[in-house]
Amino acid sequence: MFYYILKRLALMVPTLFGVMLVTFIVTQFVPGGPVEQLVAQMEGHGRGGEVSSGVSSLYRGDSGLDSERLAGLKALYGFDRPPLERFLTMMKNYLFFDFGSSYYYHRSVVELVVSRMPVSMSLGLWSFVIVYGVCIPLGIAKAVRDGSRFDVLSSTAILVGYAIPGFVLAIVLIVLFGGGSFWSIFPLRGLVSDNWSDLTFGAKILDYLWHMVLPITASAVGSLAVMTMLTKNSFLEEIRKQYVLTARAKGLAESQVLYKHVFRNAIIPIITGFPGYFIASFFTGSLLIETIFSLDGMGLLAYQSVLNRDYPVVLGTLYFFTIIGLISRLLSDLSYVFVDPRISFEGLD
Repeated sequence: MFYYILKRLALMVPTLFGVMLVTFIVTQFVPGGPVEQLVAQMEGHGRGGEVSSGVSSLYRGDSGLDSERLAGLKALYGFDRPPLERFLTMMKNYLFFDFGSSYYYHRSVVELVVSRMPVSMSLGLWSFVIVYGVCIPLGIAKAVRDGSRFDVLSSTAILVGYAIPGFVLAIVLIVLFGGGSFWSIFPLRGLVSDNWSDLTFGAKILDYLWHMVLPITASAVGSLAVMTMLTKNSFLEEIRKQYVLTARAKGLAESQVLYKHVFRNAIIPIITGFPGYFIASFFTGSLLIETIFSLDGMGLLAYQSVLNRDYPVVLGTLYFFTIIGLISRLLSDLSYVFVDPRISFEGLD
């Protein structure tokens, strides 16, 4: 087991390096980079607009930039150096989680990501709790009542929810409960109200939860179908095995058969995805949900960073989330050993 973990950790290094190298190469060929965007801003909006303080001295009217000033802009962003040198310097800084500063927001990438994390953590964590908290008991109930009216109606409901895109459901919820055309029950913007700092501790919690109802519902409903059907099918497969018939023949109560024998075997494929899903729930973002409900999270940050060619944010967050993804994959594999003693990685050492 120990050597298997070491091998997996060692394989993460070339994987991470390859992901960053491919992304870095792609960014070199994408038109409209930060220098080009700044030149267009300076030439098109020089009279009425503002230019960031670090480059204001380079602007000299709307007649265009000569080669000397253009070279100064490239040096400001570090594009005067060869690509290989820039890539190696970037990776060296990334080893110490030094991601630099955003071209667009003029803030540290780490500070920018930390400021957006509460939104993504709120959406992801609550969706995770709802999905696992609802799907496992619902899937068990469907397996026990396979083919009944309850099974058919619940399958229809969750499949309809699965078929409706999250952003469409978000708009429907706003129309129904956000004051769109019917009832004005839930707030539509932000994580908390404007007077949140003046509220008592209990009122702050209620205010936060009240703001989360609509976005969490819109983001979680689509995930219910997959986990519910996975749970149902896993339990159905175990219920039909010979050892269940033997347990029933011995006179064990149905609850004992289900939760003492079937449960610990059927839950294996579900619980093994728990570590990866749990870790990912803290860092994932949903662009459309965040946009519709005016939430500044990681999804919106990633989209704006790509749109604005904000390479420090794009590459820095990619580096961090790739590490998180690789670690979550390793934890998911190791969870098989912990939940099922029949599985061993000793032969892979």
